[in-house]
Amino acid sequence: MKRYEGLFILNLAGREEGIKDALDKVSNEIATAGGKVETVQKMEKKSFARIADKRFASGFYANVIFSSAPEVIAALHKKFALNEEVFRVLFTESPEPKPAK
Repeated sequence: MKRYEGLFILNLAGREEGIKDALDKVSNEIATAGGKVETVQKMEKKSFARIADKRFASGFYANVIFSSAPEVIAALHKKFALNEEVFRVLFTESPEPKPAK
């Protein structure tokens, strides 16, 4: 199992109170696919530097660190592409944390 970091941009226009629910759904999707969520870090709402679609001028950012098998990442990309609440997602490998000296 490898350790991954997922950067999520959530599309919750007009539903700012639904951030916790959306992050719970994201965590459940990862767990259902066979991953183990370590941490979920909610960041703030940020405006996009370049707007590709006028309907989406900003989004809520969240960082999810989890462990899973490498083949799960492709399945998660497909699942989150169909999720209306997830505007963009980026998965990268995350190094193991180094113990404090």
